[in-house]
Amino acid sequence: MKLAIIGGGSWGTALAMVLAPRSESLKLWIYEADLAERISRSRVNDIFLPDLHLPDRVEITTELATALKGADIVLGVMPSHHARNIYSAMRPHLTPSMILVSATKGLEQGSLLRMSQVVEQVTGESRIAVLSGPTFAREVAAGNPTAVVIASSNAEVALCVQEAFSGPTFRLYTNADPAGVEVGAALKNVIAIGAGICEGLGLGHNPTAALITRGLAEITRLAIAMGGQAKTLTGLAGLGDLVLTCSGDLSRNRYVGKELGRGRRLPEILGSMRMVAEGVETCGVAVALGAKFGVDMPIVQQMDAVMGGRKTPQDAVRELMDRSLKGE
Repeated sequence: MKLAIIGGGSWGTALAMVLAPRSESLKLWIYEADLAERISRSRVNDIFLPDLHLPDRVEITTELATALKGADIVLGVMPSHHARNIYSAMRPHLTPSMILVSATKGLEQGSLLRMSQVVEQVTGESRIAVLSGPTFAREVAAGNPTAVVIASSNAEVALCVQEAFSGPTFRLYTNADPAGVEVGAALKNVIAIGAGICEGLGLGHNPTAALITRGLAEITRLAIAMGGQAKTLTGLAGLGDLVLTCSGDLSRNRYVGKELGRGRRLPEILGSMRMVAEGVETCGVAVALGAKFGVDMPIVQQMDAVMGGRKTPQDAVRELMDRSLKGE
């Protein structure tokens, strides 16, 4: 397999590390020229994954044409708000035989599209799959056992990627529901901000458990409305990823919520972070999707109000608890 990974953040770098042994060739495209030069020289991504070394066989490039030339599989690992522009720049270098895999966990603002829909709309290609699941980049890069989902409406595409990517520490399960997988991947980040707020406010474990459970209900309702399947949200890309992101210390979105709960302002928090917390970008899109499909999403709405500065974290928690009583 000849693999191109587009995006040199923590997740793209981690995927390069775990997939290099199973690739005939692997090219990692990085936008920042200075970072690319340092990684080429030291084999360490000193911004996103310091102290972990990239295999020598991973070729670093800042040229999309170089990265994509001859690739069998193209793995997109860019932030959601850059996806359309980057795929547009990639389009002249793509061929119909390539499989395009999106590993971006987010939704596009404005269009409200899932990432695989953006890929298809921009590139015109149809051999598209989605990679998601409970993953912290540092743990994947360190070789810790990890299980993820590869979802595609094309069963042959999903099986091809499963065979190409699976190995001793990285196990893939196929799935035929990219809509459910992508909604779960995007919205778990919003719920994780809420989990962080509970911690930042010092509320204990009870509300976090309730938030995860009721958050999963919201995610599932929206996924079904958007054409997804309920069973997908009980799997790795739903419940698995949600639990990890809401409870793990490496979660960027949980960190944002925790700092909000401690009284810091969102611009200050984001200004202190080098990595993207996708839940911040996703929250407003999720609210718009809930309105579009007529789905009740009280947790997402409260998180949007907190991040927009319209409510304090304390008020958001209180309003969630004071909602009209109903059956589960």
